[in-house]
Amino acid sequence: MMSGNVNNKTDPRSLRSRVFIGNLNTLLVTKADVEAIFNKYGKIVGCSVHKGFAFVQCANERNARAAVAGEDGRMIVGQVLDINLACEPKPQRLKTVKHSAGDMYSSSFDLDYDFQRDYL
Repeated sequence: MMSGNVNNKTDPRSLRSRVFIGNLNTLLVTKADVEAIFNKYGKIVGCSVHKGFAFVQCANERNARAAVAGEDGRMIVGQVLDINLACEPKPQRLKTVKHSAGDMYSSSFDLDYDFQRDYL
């Protein structure tokens, strides 16, 4: 079944039945693939796929919650999906601090360059 891009952002009832699919490899996973995965939880009235994520609009909240419970953490084409209701985002996870390559070589003390020069 092909669905349209129906995602009514202003309707509170539709918000409770909208599923967010994050960490989606959209280079390999198509809209038809997303629809095939979520069809088993009930009628899909809308689906939109974007770079790295997608939204599926289920017919009701019960189907949306079942889809979240059934598919969150599923691995597709080597990536673990991050799935939740669009109206209930997951709490922020602790993010790792990214360091530049220069940070790996800097230190809190100055090297004694005279010492190094004498022994090279």
